[in-house]
Amino acid sequence: MTDVSALPPRTQLVARALDAAGARGAIATLPDSAATAALAATALGCEVGAIANSLIFWADGRPLLVMTSGRHRVDTTGLAHRLDRSTVVRATPEQVREATGQAIGGVAPVGHPQPLETVVDAALADYPRVWAAAGTPHTVFPTTFDELVRITGGSVHPVGP
Repeated sequence: MTDVSALPPRTQLVARALDAAGARGAIATLPDSAATAALAATALGCEVGAIANSLIFWADGRPLLVMTSGRHRVDTTGLAHRLDRSTVVRATPEQVREATGQAIGGVAPVGHPQPLETVVDAALADYPRVWAAAGTPHTVFPTTFDELVRITGGSVHPVGP
């Protein structure tokens, strides 16, 4: 495992989860915030669609992690239909923190207090490398679509409009 002692505490949890999952990419610390897909893409010099946003929704009363491409918004009505749920609504900041232990803008796909049901946006497969947050708005890690699906145990669905 990489030495994670210099990383923020939330990122240390993510680093340990990534290591336990056998993820290959190293966590990078960015000098400026990458709290949005546009900021992250600019900082990393990649297309905004290659940013894997970790968004928390509430689906029929339970948290749902949606890993979506930064190139579009989540179509909650369509996603609810595809998942056979009556509702999928954006979580409040408090619900995000409760479900993930992380704040909006830095939510990682792993390292949560409990495993979360996860959906991975099929659009992320269009990119050979995708970037995801690593527990804070200043930390990210590279991965691939296949690895992201594997480490999250996610199901693959189109999530955009």
